[in-house]
Amino acid sequence: MTAILFIGLIVLLILGVPIAFVLCGSSILAILTSGDIHGAIVIQRMFSGSGSFTLLAIPFFVLAGNLMSVGGISKRLVNLCNSLFGHISGGLAMVAIITCAFFAAISGSSAATAAAVGTIIIPEMLHHKYDKDFAAATVASSAELGVIIPPSIGLIQYGVATGTSISDLFMAGFLPGIFICLVLCIVAHFMCKKQGFEPSKKATHQEKIQALKDSILAILMPVIILGGIYSGLFTPTEAAVIAVFYGLFVGLFIYKEITLKDIPKILSDSAMTMATVLLIMSASTIFGWILTKLQIPQAVAKGFLGISSSKYIFLLLVNVLLLFIGMFCEAGAAMVILAPLLAPVAVTLGIDLVHFGVIMMSNLAIGMMTPPVGVNLYVVCDTAKVKIEGMFPYLVKYFFALVAGVLIITYIPQLSLLFVNLFGK
Repeated sequence: MTAILFIGLIVLLILGVPIAFVLCGSSILAILTSGDIHGAIVIQRMFSGSGSFTLLAIPFFVLAGNLMSVGGISKRLVNLCNSLFGHISGGLAMVAIITCAFFAAISGSSAATAAAVGTIIIPEMLHHKYDKDFAAATVASSAELGVIIPPSIGLIQYGVATGTSISDLFMAGFLPGIFICLVLCIVAHFMCKKQGFEPSKKATHQEKIQALKDSILAILMPVIILGGIYSGLFTPTEAAVIAVFYGLFVGLFIYKEITLKDIPKILSDSAMTMATVLLIMSASTIFGWILTKLQIPQAVAKGFLGISSSKYIFLLLVNVLLLFIGMFCEAGAAMVILAPLLAPVAVTLGIDLVHFGVIMMSNLAIGMMTPPVGVNLYVVCDTAKVKIEGMFPYLVKYFFALVAGVLIITYIPQLSLLFVNLFGK
């Protein structure tokens, strides 16, 4: 049964079958060959896997991100960041990175961040004679912040898969996300300085004030969402609902960039994204149930512990594994498959599950900007009209900077756990 499960998984992945059908299909094959499990368990487990109250946060955060993207939030965030940092060498690249960090605190999605920020900042960078491959690589690399800085859909998936507090995971993801943002800004600054890319004209004091006034409602959104969660005023799911109403109100009545005609498309786009996520989550439930029944997590734990009983060696092996898996598997899918396997080993070695969730997410996020599956690459390629091979020299530099950042996050747990220890329950 174990062999059939993993052979089916690998064959279906190679054939390019969508990941939800890969998980479900390999599980059904394993059940059919077992002879002692009723097929109805597939429907039962898939239904229970999508019935979690916590999962309600995902569709609302997706919808909130789409509302704010169409409603002019990303444009105002770009203008604010440009007025503050655009005059520095590599300023527009730093603007792209910082704006991605801001938008990440709204959307929870890497691809949504790449699309919303890329469509605005890439043309602006080209106007200032930045290399288009560099511009695209910068947005593709920094949009990964969308799944690290809370609210993060990937961290919600990890929390559901491992039974870890979503609020604690959100608190844990904040500082590592800011840290990675700073790492990317430093790398971009030195690359631009070496290439001699032209900075923007320095904004006047009045222009900075005006940009801040225009974007104050955009800045307030993540403050309301994260402040409410961290203070215990409302749960992540309730925060997601509040974000939707806030985004709709601001876009319709204040910025007036959303019309009633836009709403059906926003809803349908959000529904398509959510349907994909929920299908993966429900399919992963039956896959995870079979893994547990076959005691595969215990076998994985023994395998890792057989290599070394040191948690530092284990974390290094996990980093290598996740970086490799992230190149070939979508981050959310990899999270729901691997979290139930690796988390028990982490617990055995005394690793905090909240910290481990941030490690997993930070690693898998890098896969968003690495071929062949890196979804951010395809989003920015379409926006900037470039090819992946042209971006490669810049992507390599960002990649190694991100790996260095992830290693620091891995081996300095307080970077993830500081806020949890201060404000967690």
